[in-house]
Amino acid sequence: MKKFIACMLLSAMVCGALASCGDKEDSKQEATTQPTTEAATAEAITEPSAISAEDVDFEDTVVAQSGDAYLAIVDGQWWIQYWGGEDPTRDFLTYNAGVPTITGNGDYTVSVTADTNGFRYDTTGSPDDQYTPSGLQFMAVMIKDGETTFPNAVITVNSVKVDGKELTLDGKPYTSSDDGKETRANLYNQWVSKDNIPKDARSADGKLYVGDGDDASPADFIGDYSPQSVNPDDFADGWTTVEVNFTVSGIEE
Repeated sequence: MKKFIACMLLSAMVCGALASCGDKEDSKQEATTQPTTEAATAEAITEPSAISAEDVDFEDTVVAQSGDAYLAIVDGQWWIQYWGGEDPTRDFLTYNAGVPTITGNGDYTVSVTADTNGFRYDTTGSPDDQYTPSGLQFMAVMIKDGETTFPNAVITVNSVKVDGKELTLDGKPYTSSDDGKETRANLYNQWVSKDNIPKDARSADGKLYVGDGDDASPADFIGDYSPQSVNPDDFADGWTTVEVNFTVSGIEE
């Protein structure tokens, strides 16, 4: 975790004049070495006090466990991120993150917020100074170990809110996996286009491809789905809290 510590380097030069008499040339040479301003005294220096982490009322950090859902998100600068909270050097949004445990089919909500003492301290060095993320590089609802824990689970996104304002989605997010382990519903993935939706994509309407392997053909409704349902322009002017409500279906009970 990145900690900011204020510090000051005090330097002073003090030269005294020679008491004894010398020739005029020596006196002239000595005069050129005298400081042009008077050195500050220790009493005149006010050292800024760093805020100790021990003095900050930190919120709980939230780390997604197997079977938990979380909101993976990356800001426009690739600085403010959340990937389930395992890496404190990048998961600045781990404080008070909304990470529900998937217990079966039903409705759930994942969220992240920058409105915490922990986030402010990690990004500015003070719990009183607010840094506001802006822009969007990536966003997805993830279920940790979902492909093995809930192999047929489908994530249907119902709403996305930024600072309480519900966004208009451009297409429906589908369910797939990038690594065969975590289940995801991409909300904004700039590295995937509507023309190369993965063959394992599934939805409440069914699989987005009919058939297996190279012989699989797009389903009639595949055009309704997109890996870029969220418009990054909605994040361009800054955001503090992002919330996604979704429904999980397809889990055998």
